[in-house]
Amino acid sequence: MTPDLSHSARVAAPTARWTDYLQMARLDHMTKHVFIVPGIVLAWMLRDAPVLQSWMNIVLGFASAVLIASANYIINEWLDREFDAYHPDKSKRPAVNVAMRALPVYAAYAGCAILGLVLARQVNMLFLATAVLFWLSGVMYNVKPIRTKDTAYLDVLSESINNPIRLMLGWAMIDGGTIAPASFLVAYWMGGAFLMGAKRLSEYREISAGPGVGVLHLYRRSFQQYTEERLTISCFVYALLATMLVGVFMVKYRIEYLLACPLIIALFAQYLSLSMRSGSVAQKPEKLFREPRLMVLSALTALAFVALSFVHIGWLQNLAQPQFITVTIPQ
Repeated sequence: MTPDLSHSARVAAPTARWTDYLQMARLDHMTKHVFIVPGIVLAWMLRDAPVLQSWMNIVLGFASAVLIASANYIINEWLDREFDAYHPDKSKRPAVNVAMRALPVYAAYAGCAILGLVLARQVNMLFLATAVLFWLSGVMYNVKPIRTKDTAYLDVLSESINNPIRLMLGWAMIDGGTIAPASFLVAYWMGGAFLMGAKRLSEYREISAGPGVGVLHLYRRSFQQYTEERLTISCFVYALLATMLVGVFMVKYRIEYLLACPLIIALFAQYLSLSMRSGSVAQKPEKLFREPRLMVLSALTALAFVALSFVHIGWLQNLAQPQFITVTIPQ
């Protein structure tokens, strides 16, 4: 049975407490800001920037990112409350189950967004510009008439754009005068698209096998254009694009990183495997740290990148040079 979303049902809901409004900010999702860290590390390695001297920028930058993300979460939960009622897990959110007033919601949204942008300005102008993009991405994803989350494939690409934005937030904390390499930014975007595509694949499999595809279509309009096959193929395409662009970045900036590619491929494979499981944690990226195998692979990949940052392997340079094998054919 589908939930009763009638006016009378909502009126009968208990009155919201201040903790319900606070829960909308999803402070437990702060683990997602780990995607900022590679931007910090990348700026340190490629720009030779002094990380320790930028500690205040890092503190203010993370605080700004958390506040702007919370603003995006608040508007997301408020505008999606009627649709979330059809989702097995999201139907437990406060906006679905308690009677909330619009004024406190919009006040909290505006307060988080404004304070986040004020803190961003204290870092530098590049960080502020990136923070504005971070906020705008939430508006475009959630708010009509654009509301990109309702369009198949665009929903994944517009949600995952937060990945390169977070990378740039980390980069700008350290170096406010340059942009991170475009090849890596787009690779980071495609990597995020893979994660979001895998999340939708997991949701599709879970809900279609339970309440049914009809409920899935009521939950999110974009799912009306998806099938399990289309979502699987899209994940494959995003992973290929991410890997290709990472390779371009490695050849241009530090070819030794190519040796870490098998670990990157293993990460993609492990994550896709997770999305195929019942009750997959892929539906809740903020809880991925509970997957020991994925965490071990992530740690090994990070260690490999750190180690390869200080190692020079001369013969790898040959891979970036055109070479032809001369064949002598007897006359």
